[in-house]
Amino acid sequence: MALTRNFKQTVVERVNREPAFAKALLDEATKLFLTGESETARLILRDLVNATIGFEGLARAIDTPAKSLHRMLSERGNPSMDNTAAIFCAVCENLDVKIETVVVDVGRKKKSR
Repeated sequence: MALTRNFKQTVVERVNREPAFAKALLDEATKLFLTGESETARLILRDLVNATIGFEGLARAIDTPAKSLHRMLSERGNPSMDNTAAIFCAVCENLDVKIETVVVDVGRKKKSR
């Protein structure tokens, strides 16, 4: 029988050991969210919340019940933009980071009419 570790426990331990890993998870969740992959972004954000601020801490930070936050960040969750923004802000504050975005021209040619 193969040895296995609980994924959530592994993420928590790595975040505690390597703060840069937590920032990388936040960066990835942000990129995924902004590129339309919100389901994956929510799941990464859920793991990050578990490893850092915790759902009870997040609930206090954004004045939303922890149970609702669990649902929002689930596979089938559908948080509002306001709640998503509040979650990102609370995680950023907890990690003492800020998110900056850059709009990049991908060089697509405009169709002429």
